[in-house]
Amino acid sequence: MTTSQLRARRSCLAVPGSSQKFIDKARTLNADQVFLDLEDACAPLAKPGARKTIVEALNEGGWGEKIRVVRVNDWTTEWTYRDVTEVVEGAGANLDAIMLPKVQTAEQVVALDLLLTQIEKAMGYEVGRIGIEAQIENALGLTNVNAIATASPRVETIIFGPADFMASINMKSLVVGEQPPGYDVGDAYHHILMSILMAARAHDKQAIDGPYLQIKDVDGFRRVAGRSAALGFDGKWVLHPGQIDAANETFSPRQEDYDHAENILDAYEWYTSEAGGKRGAAMIGDEMIDEASRKMALVIAGKGRAAGMQRTDRWTPPEA
Repeated sequence: MTTSQLRARRSCLAVPGSSQKFIDKARTLNADQVFLDLEDACAPLAKPGARKTIVEALNEGGWGEKIRVVRVNDWTTEWTYRDVTEVVEGAGANLDAIMLPKVQTAEQVVALDLLLTQIEKAMGYEVGRIGIEAQIENALGLTNVNAIATASPRVETIIFGPADFMASINMKSLVVGEQPPGYDVGDAYHHILMSILMAARAHDKQAIDGPYLQIKDVDGFRRVAGRSAALGFDGKWVLHPGQIDAANETFSPRQEDYDHAENILDAYEWYTSEAGGKRGAAMIGDEMIDEASRKMALVIAGKGRAAGMQRTDRWTPPEA
């Protein structure tokens, strides 16, 4: 599955799996993806009950076109296999993906793939339909990110988990998403973000940025989200309804860029045709376009189409 075939994940809303109130609210919000959390947002004593709450919530429906994901606990805990078996056996038909946190090696993804396959076969589900979202949260995971991205055809997204990552490398900051004190030039997260992005793009996966914890600072969210969006990331976690519109806007093309990309595609298709003179390079307005232009336009157009954007301008071939 290529990134152009994957659905939009501009906004990925985190919802505590133990909170019926927040789950009900999430159904009404316009996030592209909702993930019901069994990990950090769910206290250890609440996890068994949360599994049942999540199964009921998925089976009840009402999620519209949202991508439905459950974040389980990581493989170093005693909860992972029960998270997966109870949720997938109970609601696998109404689940799009499992998010695996703190992925450090490809083998951890393979283990989840094998467990999902066993459950799908036992329950009569379509084998391989449920995807995997791999969360990179420490130095070892980042060094293995390419192997993680290719560990299973189920892998759909590679996610940056900043809080645990900052702790794992001893970064001197307690503010998740902001630059650490003393780092006054450049972006301290650039290498991490680019490593995740390169692994995702090399293997047709989506790259998702992690959360911004200052939930009332929407301007700060836009600023930080703008950095990863500028690099080419597909979306970002949101922790509060107030961040959703900002994420959807930031990770969608501007209307004029979307229109221009669609026009480039139309013009290039015509100019390379018999009617257009079979030209490999041509002019659209004052801009020369060629095959490289077509490839860049496909990226912008693909993001716009996934976001449900509509054209407000249309190129027409010149009169003979």
